[in-house]
Amino acid sequence: MTSLVKYNMLGNGGLGLDEKRTVNDWKSEMKVILKSKTTEFHLIGYPRATPEEIWSCLVKKVWKGNPEKRLFEIVQDIFHLSTTTYMSYITVNAYQADEDLASSIAALTGSNL
Repeated sequence: MTSLVKYNMLGNGGLGLDEKRTVNDWKSEMKVILKSKTTEFHLIGYPRATPEEIWSCLVKKVWKGNPEKRLFEIVQDIFHLSTTTYMSYITVNAYQADEDLASSIAALTGSNL
């Protein structure tokens, strides 16, 4: 039974709606939600999307760190993540990886690329 199912079954005896945690503290409870978003991205033509990449995109582009949020805010942010924001994040990461690779090659070969 997932944490979200337990949350719904516990009602008032479970997590309070006002409970705030850092986004990274909520991550383990977002597996089902992240899987759903990953499936959505796959269905609309982004087959390489992963739950980990989506989470990383949210941390860096939407939340810009590890702020405190409520459960429903995290779920809302995941479901509202647009493909435009996600692709922007992926593109920037790809360019940074290329620059890192070029710097590594230059350091190894002693040349300026």
